[in-house]
Parts: sequence; structure tokens; C-alpha cells
Amino acid sequence: EKSQDCMYLQYCKVCQSYKAPRSHHCRKCNRCVMKMDHHCPWINNCCGYQNHASFTLFLLLAPLGCIHASFIFVMTMYTQLYNRISFGWSSVKIDMSAAKRDPRPIIPFGLSAFAASLFALGLALGTTIAVGMLFIIQMKVILTNKTSIESWIEEKAKDRIQYYQTGETFIFPYDTGSKWKNFKQVFTWSGIPEGDGLDWPVRDGCHQYSLTIEQLKQKADKRVRSVRYRAVEDYSGVCCPVTKGVETFFTTPCTEEPRIALSKGDLILATRGLKHWMYGEKILDSAADGGIRERGWFPRKCVEKCQYDSETEQPVDGEKKNR
Repeated sequence: EKSQDCMYLQYCKVCQSYKAPRSHHCRKCNRCVMKMDHHCPWINNCCGYQNHASFTLFLLLAPLGCIHASFIFVMTMYTQLYNRISFGWSSVKIDMSAAKRDPRPIIPFGLSAFAASLFALGLALGTTIAVGMLFIIQMKVILTNKTSIESWIEEKAKDRIQYYQTGETFIFPYDTGSKWKNFKQVFTWSGIPEGDGLDWPVRDGCHQYSLTIEQLKQKADKRVRSVRYRAVEDYSGVCCPVTKGVETFFTTPCTEEPRIALSKGDLILATRGLKHWMYGEKILDSAADGGIRERGWFPRKCVEKCQYDSETEQPVDGEKKNR
């Protein structure tokens, strides 16, 4: 509504428009998503403002269904094995060919059925644990009126303040201070979340763009800390390169973030790094300053630091100090 608010907003180069507060661009969906939490491959969609409650209910009901299935599997195997067990003076034998007692089972339960039931029980218990943990994580961020991305932004804000000793105090603007009020912003009887996904109630001392301003500060800090590297070896962009050394092969980053292909002479602005890998933005030949860049991971041994044309003379975060 107000053109002067553009100074507080982030601009999405892909969508060619300004991002609403709490919005983020999803590479998989190729669009900006309001109040984006993450992209879920299991629902082939992003978890955000419109479906955060539905996704959380899915994380609750899936473990409950698996617990119900586990109970059925356990009772089935128990009753069938109990009917096939025979006790002798010196040993206990289990005959899977037929039941020792009547009534006979309606569905035949042999060795293959037992193996399938045992395998299904393991899957059900594994899903219960894995998805149940995701449900707990989601409830934690919902009760503080955050998303997973915003929790990460808050951690980086504390790190930035501590690094530069600015004396600032970052207050997350959307946490109402009441877990029940935070809960009601996501879960409603109608199934439609509160608000319009653009304007949000904020805490005292904050305004609608407090979080966005912090993101802009972090992006500026990333540009300051970035270091320019030049590619000295070709890299095809594969996830686990065989020709770049054993350590590079086995220490590939466990993340969905992409890899970028490199050719000798390419310039890359590295923003963070591991021991054998680095993450940065490749500056394309056709792009001027602030132009389109490809971001992703690449092997550290494929590049060398530019001595005279780097953004700064500071090393990458991972080298600058151990956190």
C-alpha cells in the first residue's frame, strides 16, 4: 500500500516482485510462499500459511495410524504363534504349517506371512518415531508462532549480534507471549488460519517489518563476509564426485541444497564452507553486479581464493572462527 515500505522489503528476482513479510521463495515450487515453513516431498508441496494446520494434523494422525497398525501386527503374530507352539520336556517347537488348536485361522498364516508382518511392524514403529519427532518439532515452533525458517533466522540474528558486538537485542516480533494465542493463529475451528497472510499482530516495540529488516541485515552481512574464489578445476555438479578425492566423496553435504557445475575460470562468491566443501554463488558471464547467480555447493579443491579481486579479505565463516 505504501511505496516507502519498499525499503523494508526483500525483492525476489525470480518472481520479479517484493516479498511479503514472512514469505520465502521455494526452489521446488518456483514461487514465493506466504509464511513458508519448509518444502515437504511427501505432500509434494510447501508447508506454509494456508496448510500449516493441515500438515501438522497429518504429522499427528500418521503416527496414531501406525500405532494402531502396530497393535494389530503384534496381536496377530502373538495369537498365531501361540496356536502353533508346542512344549516338550526338553525343547519348545513352533510349527508354522498349521495351527495346533481350533478354530483354524480364516487367513493362512505361514512363514512368509510372519516375515511380512514383522517387516511391516518395523516400518510402522519407524514411522511412528520419525514422524512423531517431526510433530513435536512443529508444535514447538507453532507455540512460539514461528516457522522452521524463522527459527533459523533468529539463531543467525543472535550470532550476528554476538559476532559484531553491536549490543542489539533481537525480539521475534510475531510471538504474542501466549502459547494459546499462538496456537489459535494456526488452528481454528473453520480450518482457515487467522489473518490474510500479509499483516500479522506483533509485539510491543516491534512493527510489521522487524523480521524483514533483520533478514536484510543478515544478507548484507553475508555479502561482507563473502570471499571471491576462482575455479581451477572442472566440476560436473554431481552430488558425490568420485574424481575429487575420497574425503570429498564421503563428506558430501547432507542437504537438499543444489550443487553447481564449475568450469575453469568461473568466479564464485563463497559465503560458508565445510572442510572439503563450500557454498556460494557463481557469477555468470552475462550478469552484472547484482545480476542472476547460481547458488550451490562445490568441492573446495576445485577453487582457489582470488588475491586481489575478492569482496573482502576475510575468510569464509567456517574458517574465520570456530563456533
